[in-house]
Amino acid sequence: MSVVTRFAPSPTGALHIGGARTALFNWLYARGRGGKFLLRIEDTDKTRSTAENHQAILDGLTWLGLDWDGEPTSQAAHAARHAEVAHALLAKGAAYKCFSTQDEIEAFREQARAEKSSTLFRSPWRDVAEADHPDAPYVIRIKAPRDGQTTLHDTVQGDVTFANDQLDDMILLRSDGTPVYMLAVVVDDHDMGVTHIIRGDDHLANAFRQNMIYEAMGWAKPVLAHIPLIFGPDGKKLSKRHGATGAAEYQALGYPAAGMRNYLARLGWSHGDDEFFSDAQAKEWFDLDGIGKSPARFDFKKLENICGQHIAVADDAALLHELQGFLAATGAEPLTGAQNDGMLKAMYCLKERAKTFPELIEKAHFVLTSRPIVADEKAAAQLTDVFRGILGELTPQLQNASWSRDILEGIVASTAEAHDMKLGKLAGPLRAALAGRAVSPSVFDMMLVLGHDETIARLQDASR
Repeated sequence: MSVVTRFAPSPTGALHIGGARTALFNWLYARGRGGKFLLRIEDTDKTRSTAENHQAILDGLTWLGLDWDGEPTSQAAHAARHAEVAHALLAKGAAYKCFSTQDEIEAFREQARAEKSSTLFRSPWRDVAEADHPDAPYVIRIKAPRDGQTTLHDTVQGDVTFANDQLDDMILLRSDGTPVYMLAVVVDDHDMGVTHIIRGDDHLANAFRQNMIYEAMGWAKPVLAHIPLIFGPDGKKLSKRHGATGAAEYQALGYPAAGMRNYLARLGWSHGDDEFFSDAQAKEWFDLDGIGKSPARFDFKKLENICGQHIAVADDAALLHELQGFLAATGAEPLTGAQNDGMLKAMYCLKERAKTFPELIEKAHFVLTSRPIVADEKAAAQLTDVFRGILGELTPQLQNASWSRDILEGIVASTAEAHDMKLGKLAGPLRAALAGRAVSPSVFDMMLVLGHDETIARLQDASR
């Protein structure tokens, strides 16, 4: 069987990080098996769906690197097909016309509440012959089983059983002829050839209602995998109080996409004790039986740790390209050609211990800034009169030096020793002179990246 998965977000809000993980699981499962990953925009809620949210979903998936097959489809565009299936169910006796008004339904429920019985609406029109139907507006309802129970097998949750007397004769088609979401989902999944439905376990109850349509139409049922929700560090459902919740927010915070994919994959799924892995490994390893039943807890420190490891091993040019995307996403000025060149040259000494793009940019300050170097408060405190004098002595020694790490380290070490101090004591003033920062890459890495002329010029400026 060729695997077909889908991600079906609603454009009523931004792409939530929980939705991003659902998309990732579907993407990994399909890509790891040579299958298809489809994108369907469930835009039937016309009052809340917006073009901006639609685009934000596409942008979020694109940033995460989750490519989909074919064009995204619109659920609303297939309303006629959904209605066609409702009428097919009506024709085969699996559904019926219900003429009950909203007032009658509410009266039924009020009486049920008063009698402390089930408020599940039981339509009096379920078994009324067509000849006895009035000429009045109606909805089409499915005929739910009234007794017994239904058991569905879920790859994550196991066998789940639901009492059939808890299923209502749900509406398939409204009185204005428009289909409901529950019908549309099933028809779309069937028509798109979806073989595996991987979604949040908040949809588990819906599976039993949707199952009625599969049964009535005699359609093959997809494999179900309802994954647990994501909780915050406090064990409550992830929300704004925990920090960022939207995929776009994580891009703007400067997390690399590869790190996000790695971390989200581990959020509720595991492959032994493996924490850090590549996309290729994730595609090879990912399977539904590795998904746990318990909610996963979002841990920002673990996210940062994973992201730092991905930055450290990333291709320099690819990392620079993503950094440029981060700057664009935050509305920052793009890098100049010279800054791009400097970043590429320095990347080898910038990637260590940078967990986000803002940290990478901070470490790269020495190549992104230009003379005169303006030292921050901590760095400026290093440039005392004594150290300015020592830098003044050091500069002419570097003028005619071969520009290699060993030679540079030797000259600086000798200068420090001449003043009865360790090399590390001189590193602070050198950082201040070369970068204007108290924290930076190694002073010798900075010298090598900046080159002879720029290094000498910065030291001369600082020694004055």
